[in-house]
Amino acid sequence: MGAGSQKIINDPVYGFITIDHPLILEVMRHPFYQRLRRIQQMGFANLVYPGAVHTRLHHSLGAYHLMCNALAVLKGKGIPVTDNEELGAKLAILLHDAGHGPFSHALENNLIENLNHESVSLQIMQQLNREMQGALDTAIAIFTNHYPKKFLHQLVSGQLDVDRMDYLNRDSFFTGVSEGVIGYDRIIHMLTVYEGELMVQEKGIYSIEKFLVARRLMYWQVYLHKTVVSAESMLVKIIQRAREIIRSGEKLSSGSAPLDFFLSLTPQDSSGWLEAFSLMDDNDILSALKIWMKNNDPVLSNLSAMLINRRLLKAKLQARPFGKDGVEILMQDAARILNISAADAAYFAFTGEHTNTTYNPDDEKINILFKDGTVRDISEVDNALIQRSLSMAVKKFYICYLTGE
Repeated sequence: MGAGSQKIINDPVYGFITIDHPLILEVMRHPFYQRLRRIQQMGFANLVYPGAVHTRLHHSLGAYHLMCNALAVLKGKGIPVTDNEELGAKLAILLHDAGHGPFSHALENNLIENLNHESVSLQIMQQLNREMQGALDTAIAIFTNHYPKKFLHQLVSGQLDVDRMDYLNRDSFFTGVSEGVIGYDRIIHMLTVYEGELMVQEKGIYSIEKFLVARRLMYWQVYLHKTVVSAESMLVKIIQRAREIIRSGEKLSSGSAPLDFFLSLTPQDSSGWLEAFSLMDDNDILSALKIWMKNNDPVLSNLSAMLINRRLLKAKLQARPFGKDGVEILMQDAARILNISAADAAYFAFTGEHTNTTYNPDDEKINILFKDGTVRDISEVDNALIQRSLSMAVKKFYICYLTGE
């Protein structure tokens, strides 16, 4: 983006998005933000849905656009929002995913133990704030829920935040999975604030129920599709194996200085990582896989070549755990097929689990404001679709294993 105080970006989902504040433009020009161009929003989902190649930057801009719309609606309803609060909320949502690393959720807590992307996003915002002489103070207060007007934080991170509204809408657009389409515009126009909390007007109930059902369907049909689960699990195993090789004393280069830094990182020596993190994206991982395809280690080379060429481990999901005996047989098969040890075969036959809760009223409620002034959680509304079925956590167990095909 060149010079000037206003920019218009053409977005395939919403049309024109307007950037009209110099501080927002300054943040967007920063390398921390531009890195999001090089991280795909949906990781390995494009192995199933080839159109799902949109980036974290696309999503960030979309969430920013919805935040602009939501604030305009609330101000139009007489809810006081100052210019500084509006700017802070827009910056908070623009940077809410700045802490995502390569392949996002697949490697979360794997590159740096016990550090999730929200924590990294906050550290990036704090670093930007130091560089910009405290200009992000309000944004950080909103992001961390330390700002007095709680509804501003709820718009950034909550059951009905603009983050979820954008990624459901955007991911369904790029995958072609129509089940994820939500009435985001109607939901935004139904938002209101009552006693400092974000709420939905009574006439928006059905749009909210559709939003919750869309989340449920997208999780199991797209985000936790068995092929995606297999690819993500393989990447985690590759990183584990690379670390194992390095810790055994062998030399192993990924071809990427930032990735090499993280592969050699120990929990005791985790300082100075932010600079390396900000230089790393999906390309570092993919380049490493192409280098490791030729490695002498049969586990690392096989897994890397399989992932690069989409010859994935077969995956199955079911409602009950897989038996140990069955896993043992699959490990023996892998050892025989690849002529590797039983210990190494554990990289090619393993189990895990995923849990998804569509709506947990114990966590944070979606409150409905009725015309008579009463407030009720959406799960308590008469004839509510999500009363029981969508409030229960769904756990699925998965198994990934090598086949001789």
